Amino acid sequence: MVEQLKAKVLLVDDEVDFLTTLAERLEARGLKVTTLTRGEDAVATVEAQSFDLIVLDLSMPGIDGLETLKRIKAKQPDAEIIMLTGQGSIKTSIEAMKLGAEDFIEKPVNITELMDKISEAKDKRMHVLESKSVKEIEKILHTKGW
Repeated sequence: MVEQLKAKVLLVDDEVDFLTTLAERLEARGLKVTTLTRGEDAVATVEAQSFDLIVLDLSMPGIDGLETLKRIKAKQPDAEIIMLTGQGSIKTSIEAMKLGAEDFIEKPVNITELMDKISEAKDKRMHVLESKSVKEIEKILHTKGW
């Protein structure tokens, strides 16, 4: 039996039917999924909780995906974010990568490709958290007289 990937994923897309279907497909694969339809809500949610991966739609009403990406990265620089779009362009992809997106996926989403990217993002996030923990422990040890 294949071990399920246990990861916390935030999906942000204004297309409710797409969002619901994708969330169901990810949850069926053992992921804990939170869904939102607005960039503003995503920024507020990321301030309150942490996720292994955030999947952001590029085109949303209110603040779009690129602005949402900027705001999340300003508050959570280590956030792993994949941009999602139905009409991707090379220029937009480059802009998203410059702002800190890990990758760019076009709709319709290939679930296997997305699962691979979620796994990679979780591994990277775990490595970053481990590195931070080691640095914090070293700092504590250096400040104590042990």
